[in-house]
Amino acid sequence: MEARLNLLDNPVVAKSLKHIFSAGKAVADSTLPAATQQLVALRASQINGCGVCVDMHTKEAAHAGESSMRLNLVVAWREARVFTDAERAALELTEQGTRIADAAGGVTDEVWANAAKHHDEAQLAALVLLIAIMNTVNRLNVIVQQPVGDYQPGQHIHFG
Repeated sequence: MEARLNLLDNPVVAKSLKHIFSAGKAVADSTLPAATQQLVALRASQINGCGVCVDMHTKEAAHAGESSMRLNLVVAWREARVFTDAERAALELTEQGTRIADAAGGVTDEVWANAAKHHDEAQLAALVLLIAIMNTVNRLNVIVQQPVGDYQPGQHIHFG
């Protein structure tokens, strides 16, 4: 299967991706824990059906030492007891921030307050930015039907 459009070779998309990746670098360099960043990136990608990003972030997280049990349970994080309260708050914010069209008003005050209870303002800013970036990148890959499965850790500039 070939992608409908080569995102990295298209001058318009490639120029835009440089800016998106720069924003991603700001998230990666933030105080938001790296494990949380990978869990958030993975969960947004699962919701959006972005196989490329699920593949990439699963492999990057495993390469960084994340357990296969936790990675396998991201999709069922509410029932899983392997995540910290801070990670659970970030995953809930990710779900509501990704499924904006599913609920009028987007992220509830309760979910925001819970995230704020576990993350300082800089970490909240990084979370919001990461969720937005992942939703953008997920959509790019889904629209062009980017092939999935052959990603190797460190292969591309990555974030989150």
